Amino acid sequence: MQVLGVALLLGGAVTGAYVTGRVSAERALVTPDEINTVEVAQKALRAVVRIDNRLQREQLQTGDDPIETGTGFFYKKDLIVTNYHVVQYQESLSVTLYNGRRVTARLEGVDPGIDIALLRVTGVTAPATLSFGSSARLLPGQKLITLGTPFRIQNFVASGVFSVAASARDVPRNDQLGAEISQYLTTTASVQQGNSGGPVLDSRGAVVGVADLNAAPNALVPGTVGIAIPGDLVKQSLDDLEKIGVPQRGTLGITMVDLENLDPALRQLAGLSSSEGALVDQVPAGTAAARAGLRGSLRNSKDQLLAPLGDIIVGVDGQRVQDSFDVIRLVATKRPGQTVTLKVWRNRQEVNVKVTLLKRTLQ
Repeated sequence: MQVLGVALLLGGAVTGAYVTGRVSAERALVTPDEINTVEVAQKALRAVVRIDNRLQREQLQTGDDPIETGTGFFYKKDLIVTNYHVVQYQESLSVTLYNGRRVTARLEGVDPGIDIALLRVTGVTAPATLSFGSSARLLPGQKLITLGTPFRIQNFVASGVFSVAASARDVPRNDQLGAEISQYLTTTASVQQGNSGGPVLDSRGAVVGVADLNAAPNALVPGTVGIAIPGDLVKQSLDDLEKIGVPQRGTLGITMVDLENLDPALRQLAGLSSSEGALVDQVPAGTAAARAGLRGSLRNSKDQLLAPLGDIIVGVDGQRVQDSFDVIRLVATKRPGQTVTLKVWRNRQEVNVKVTLLKRTLQ
């Protein structure tokens, strides 16, 4: 159902009368906040689409719904942004515009590191586009508006406030996506199943986040805390995907093993008393880490780690790290050409290794 009109409480409301019509700022008894919410929503909804992903057959089990539904929005005349997890494992994609028109779409670019995907449509021009604002300037308590397709209800509008930027460590997810998000936005605005990929707007109608998931105490309780990817991060990713085809956040190019998962005997042999840090496992040739001389680990024919161990990363740019989770996210805040200083445990002592990050390429 389109959200094109609202019930307005007019001057005659003292008699209990309600009149349905188009919102207008001249309605004396409509609060400024109501006016703002409705006007932002009515304008922005024209850019928001429902996304239907027909899943690959091999991803389905008996009784599964073959269609996964999410949300997206036009930010250019033929380009739509959404979550990667909405279009993952797609066999075919279609988008439904705010007015019910349905067109096919194709995957143009993906960024699993922050759970973002870029779609392109042909044969239709965006009825409207949304622009990005600044997520870094959000203040706790600032109003936010979410638009999307929760539970397949298209053109759904909700409002709430920005609560706090939460560490990714406090927003656990089990889909192996978003590994390069250091912080999420949290909001009281509704983000439910089907909202994924939809815009999170400020009171000016600018995109400050992309709805991603919600937080719930357990799988049986609906999530009440909305979680969104910061708009600044999404905007940077979209620019990379359009110009280069791959995101350009910093990466060492290595695989790691969390120190807490290491055999205590190996930690002891390495002279470590703490379980905080990330062991460098594999260092592929040509990576930024390889060029900087970072040392990997050896394994036997049974794929078991051998002593002496490779370098163990215990800090990034002066910040202590708990595990590979921290390393990945801290390095990802950098761009190609920038240098990151790793504090590593090598030969029973701490040394600094400077790594100049490289441009990512299509694989």
